[in-house]
Amino acid sequence: MAKRLLLVVLCLVVCVAAMPQRTGQAWRSDSLQHVQEVVITSKLVFREVIPSQQLKGDELQRLSALSVADAMRYFSGVQLKDYGGVGGVKTVDVRSMGTNHLAVSYDGIVLGNAQNGQIDLGQFSLDNIEEVTLYNGQKSAIFQAASDFASASSVYMRTKMPRFEVGHSTNLKARVKYGASDLLRSSVLWEQRLGSDVSLSTNAEVMTASGKYKFRYRRKNLDGTVAWDTTATRQNGDIHAERVELNLHGILEQGQWQLKGYLYNSARGIPGAIVNNVWSRGERQQDLNTFWQASWQKSFGDRFSTRWLAKYAFYQTHYENRDTTVLPVDNTYRQQEFYLSTANVVELRPGWSASLSYDLRWNKLNASTYNFAYPTRWTHMLSLATAVDYRHLKVQASVVGSYANDHTKTNNQRKTDSQLTPALFANIYPFKGKWLSLRAYVKQSYRMPTFNDLYYTDLGNAALKPERATQFDVGLQLSKHLGAPGKSGNSAKAGTHVSLQADIYYNKVKDKIIAYPKGQQFRWTMLNLGEVDIRGLDVVGSVSGSVCRDIVATLRAQYTYQRAIDVTDPSRPFYRHQIPYIPHHSGSLIVGLDWKRLAVNYSFMYTGERWNAQVNDAYNYMQPWYTSDLSASYRFSLKHCTLRATAEVNNLLDQQYDVIANYPMPGRNFAIGLEIIPKL
Repeated sequence: MAKRLLLVVLCLVVCVAAMPQRTGQAWRSDSLQHVQEVVITSKLVFREVIPSQQLKGDELQRLSALSVADAMRYFSGVQLKDYGGVGGVKTVDVRSMGTNHLAVSYDGIVLGNAQNGQIDLGQFSLDNIEEVTLYNGQKSAIFQAASDFASASSVYMRTKMPRFEVGHSTNLKARVKYGASDLLRSSVLWEQRLGSDVSLSTNAEVMTASGKYKFRYRRKNLDGTVAWDTTATRQNGDIHAERVELNLHGILEQGQWQLKGYLYNSARGIPGAIVNNVWSRGERQQDLNTFWQASWQKSFGDRFSTRWLAKYAFYQTHYENRDTTVLPVDNTYRQQEFYLSTANVVELRPGWSASLSYDLRWNKLNASTYNFAYPTRWTHMLSLATAVDYRHLKVQASVVGSYANDHTKTNNQRKTDSQLTPALFANIYPFKGKWLSLRAYVKQSYRMPTFNDLYYTDLGNAALKPERATQFDVGLQLSKHLGAPGKSGNSAKAGTHVSLQADIYYNKVKDKIIAYPKGQQFRWTMLNLGEVDIRGLDVVGSVSGSVCRDIVATLRAQYTYQRAIDVTDPSRPFYRHQIPYIPHHSGSLIVGLDWKRLAVNYSFMYTGERWNAQVNDAYNYMQPWYTSDLSASYRFSLKHCTLRATAEVNNLLDQQYDVIANYPMPGRNFAIGLEIIPKL
């Protein structure tokens, strides 16, 4: 472990974040003593056109969530593919577009996976995450990398910035959590001020779990009679994982820079699907994911800003199958990625700005499998965008040119593709005070098939076509503070804040590629569905405020309706059927109460009926499921430490359900935790 930590320290490269922002108020002059309160943007940069969904700070801590994937379940329009247990793979699908249309950014730089295009969000702990934000369409700010313009939707994870009290230069925080399936998680966060404008943060975490939990396996025949009804224990779901992250932050005059090193190492069992009366499998997987990223950003006056990003990543996956009933498998996959980006924005006139961005990405995949293709891909992206902010109207337009070139070493095969993808966003504030906004956008997106889609030795399909998608969205947002005005003219803190977002959307996907398990979790079946018609409604509402003296309540609810159907060929038996694993109805509810040092949180999640294959019949039908989670935390002081004790009950009503067919999820389970913050 020490060697890996040293490797991260030695290989750090340069990174950035943002620059001071001036709005109608005065410039902020906070130092590193309150660095999280510094707004690191430029007045040219951050003109949001389409609002986002966001969870941050205390909201994230309240949730009974281990990872970013668990937290994202509470966003509207999101379907989480969860294979069960602590170590199970967790990927996210937004508005039925598919996992590969979702860009995942970590501190401003997109995470890549050219092998299968899927980012396992279960690998990212919430211990060091300050904010998780979801954008549909794209992040509607023109000062961003070209790849950010190209995605159909985006998730941005932002790590915590160091904050120091006056006279203190060191912060230390330790956490430990024990729960069901023999889960034990421990983490340490160390923050150090190195100078007036430089700070360091280091976060390390170790997690182990046996992955064992009881479940009820009950299946019915088509005539309604019971085929199976038994109770068993999930096997081969153990995991041992380590994560180390280092961040170096610096502030420049009208700018900022950041360095980041990240290492995730895990060894886990893959419990597999329960089919053909097989209850345990011999599949094992080891992952070693490392990346080093850097960014530098600076404004030159009030009219021009520039940002440079660089990243190198190395991912290694070792997969083996020890089952004696099949041929033995022992394969290692190694992929490398190099990424370089520059974004530049200029204010042409007050309220009118334009940007030009360029991204270069190189990916290479090696494997120990027989007759592997050894593909390499060069990707170039160039974006041009402009934004107008005039009184009650905000408009943003962009176009991205993408060019990809593949080359395989085995048969010297070459594959190229290019595409122009435009987008147009608009937001109108009809009333004074801008408490109501009406928005709309139209956008085209495009993505190449992954290396696995095209070149996987047994399952790759070299004839796959790239996916092309068109998105339409119309929505509104209401955000208002209800309360008596304070002396300053602002609403009183004791008031109530109400927020409501609603969107109606239509997505058209051509040559859509889907992937779902084929017997083994690590292997997939790749298909071009042809055309998919997606129509939906997202609604998100929240209310927060004081219920009475010393009691503060928050409520957040979301609902999603989706009709995602295959409209490729009227002669096929699944024509106009709902595509696999997309429910018509889903939603969630979060209720939180704070009373002095005590915080209580209840969360509810519902997923409606789905089908696990293309044909929507009784054989492929999956019943709706719902879960309730309850958690509580209490803060107190002991000698020279501040402590926070937590207790949680997950799946309170012991619901037996599958997110993915034949992958049973845990029933009722418990966990306790303790956070210690010494006063240094």
